[in-house]
Amino acid sequence: MVIHSETAVIKVQQLVNRFGSHVVHEQLNLSVYHGEILGVVGGSGTGKSVLLRSIVGLRQPNEGTVELFGHNLPALSDAKRSQLQKRMGVLFQKGALYSSLTLKENVALALIEQAGLSRQDATALAMVKLALVGLPAASGDKYPAELSGGMIKRAALARALALEPDILFLDEPTAGLDPIAAAAFDRLLLTLRDALDLTVFLVTHDLDTLYACCDRVAVLSQKRVLVADRLAVVAATDDEWVRDYFHGPRGRAAQQAADTLAQE
Repeated sequence: MVIHSETAVIKVQQLVNRFGSHVVHEQLNLSVYHGEILGVVGGSGTGKSVLLRSIVGLRQPNEGTVELFGHNLPALSDAKRSQLQKRMGVLFQKGALYSSLTLKENVALALIEQAGLSRQDATALAMVKLALVGLPAASGDKYPAELSGGMIKRAALARALALEPDILFLDEPTAGLDPIAAAAFDRLLLTLRDALDLTVFLVTHDLDTLYACCDRVAVLSQKRVLVADRLAVVAATDDEWVRDYFHGPRGRAAQQAADTLAQE
């Protein structure tokens, strides 16, 4: 896999995030390039989700800058920030669908509230988005509680794609899925990235997803980005956590599976 462009659509510089006296990020730097799928990994407490929330504007960093498409997001007015955020789609952990709404209503909501579409037009477009992620038409009238974990993740992905974003943020999208459903999600993500020209910021602990999807991997450690590079370079980094993660039994199995798939 290769980076599709040298254009950085996300540029994080000197980022600091604190919670009281607890420092999560300190002088963190990271760039994400147009058309790539960047996997973000790290041990528990390294602030993977905090970094994602800082980039999408859900958390104001204590220090540093977060640039999206050349604009410093924290410095923008509310109106300009809202316009920029429409170019981002977010899939949160566990899907975060509204339990009282059907799938088509979940997807249509953003189209009504943010794009100003009529309910009829929003519903029609929502059905298109559900089909785009591989869900059958009959699923549109179902509620989240009636669905499997894999279908919930696909529905949440459809909602994230509702406004046709340029950047897709995924927070542990395959967590809780069985291996077959997780592999299907990985294939779907690659298809959508290529078909829709997406840039993807992917927080994950799933080694199979890293090997199947990611152009580069960024490792969070010691309050900053330890390394961000192609997976082979990252896996060769001289670091205890990296060695345990990539070269333990699960890491070796994921690499072997990826190598076998590449030979087929």
